[in-house]
Amino acid sequence: MSGATALRMPRVYARRTAVFAATAALAAAGALITAPAAEAAPPTPVSAATARTYLGELTVKAEGSLTGYSRDKFPHWITQSGTCNTREVVLKRDGTNVTTDSSCAATSGSWYSAYDGATWTASSDVDIDHIVPLAEAWRSGASAWTTPQRQGFANDLTRPQLIAVTDNVNQSKGDKDPAKWLPSLTSYRCTYARMWVDVKHYYSLTVDSAEKSTLQSILNGC
Repeated sequence: MSGATALRMPRVYARRTAVFAATAALAAAGALITAPAAEAAPPTPVSAATARTYLGELTVKAEGSLTGYSRDKFPHWITQSGTCNTREVVLKRDGTNVTTDSSCAATSGSWYSAYDGATWTASSDVDIDHIVPLAEAWRSGASAWTTPQRQGFANDLTRPQLIAVTDNVNQSKGDKDPAKWLPSLTSYRCTYARMWVDVKHYYSLTVDSAEKSTLQSILNGC
């Protein structure tokens, strides 16, 4: 997260319902939540300079068809350890003061969404976004992978591929690439582009011309 993002006063939410009323109540009670520390974040992506190099190495190709695609072909969320699945691990990693029950479900904590600057105190208001969406990966080469390979991609905790964000923001992103969707917080776009290229390069996925042009523009300004 950039310094600009960390200093930005985030919008604050407690639950999806009665958003503004809840925010006012929290503020009145002196319990307004601030953005968590920067360490609550996915793995650090490659630098902008390395991302520019990686982007130049990616194959430029028109997006393939979604024929045959199903999210079931990217099994997730799988068990990572004990009773904890991938979603629960990311919620714990990306949140602040997260507590869990015996089944590893988050029972309290706060989650700062770097896409829109919102902070949530209910895990149900948080989605785990695939930086490179599953359908985008399918159109970019994953259709030729085995199911175990797709499972690894969908649950990758080593690369900057998974991030906890506001649920409806994740839903608005859908399977769009950076030419069609970018985080509303412009200060996060450099990090987002670095993450996107890092993941696509590692998995040898293709980029289309509009996607590459957008990424180049962002990375040149980092």
